[in-house]
Amino acid sequence: MSKKKTLGTRLRELFSLPGALSDEFYEELEDLLIESDLGTQVTMELSDHLRSTGGLKTKEDLIAALKTELLANLETAELGLDRSRLNVVLVLGVNGVGKTTNLAKLAHRYQQEWPGEGIVLAAGDTFRAAAVEQLSLHGERLGLRIVKQATGSDAGAVIYDAVDSARSRGDRLVLADTAGRMHNRANLVRELEKIHGIIRRLAGDDVVYRKILVVDGTTGQNAMQQAELFHQAVGVDAVLLAKYDSTARGGILVPMHRRLGLACGWLGTGERYNDLHRFVPEDYVDELLAP
Repeated sequence: MSKKKTLGTRLRELFSLPGALSDEFYEELEDLLIESDLGTQVTMELSDHLRSTGGLKTKEDLIAALKTELLANLETAELGLDRSRLNVVLVLGVNGVGKTTNLAKLAHRYQQEWPGEGIVLAAGDTFRAAAVEQLSLHGERLGLRIVKQATGSDAGAVIYDAVDSARSRGDRLVLADTAGRMHNRANLVRELEKIHGIIRRLAGDDVVYRKILVVDGTTGQNAMQQAELFHQAVGVDAVLLAKYDSTARGGILVPMHRRLGLACGWLGTGERYNDLHRFVPEDYVDELLAP
């Protein structure tokens, strides 16, 4: 099977067509950007800006201008965690995006950045037995304490126990998994709001509380819909783009930031604990536009 062409490759092919930078050219360009998951609204904004920019005559001119415009609204999310206090991080996302795996990658990363500090995993996805088992296995591999209850238990109670015990033991970080069943959005939102309320009441002013949303880099506009749902329900502080491959559909971060104000903090590129990288806007756009 032939390898899927990147946005950058298709952009350069577009310049080989007659009538470069004509109206027809920009219409083709708009189709490419939409197919790369930049979305209709952002695509039209980019196209209008490029059309109105004078002096664009070559592919290098246009790609440089496009890169500048894409970078204009991208930044790296900063959680602002505090090693001197307890930090509670709720990891959100629908089933199948790699939420539990990437929670473990985050745990591994903070083990390296905060050596000797207590890190706790909370199995808050009590809806799926597989999620509790998976997080338990990661806890064993990483040598981390995990707070869990039986499948079907109250997720809020699990996370309450995790935060309460972490505070009493002097731990510094609780990473809490959550359910992500999208077939019943009302139940999902209600459960998340309950957990959110429990943490806010329990945490008080002495605890840093943040929410990370994990989205699948291959799902395109579905990721945008998920971000809207979770952000509206409990507020999202940072995005983790899982299953990221620069040749795939990774453009969704641009409209996610422009429309929702959500910044990306990490890119997940594989299954290993080290396959988690800080999001660098310049590198991301370079890869998006690379031939």
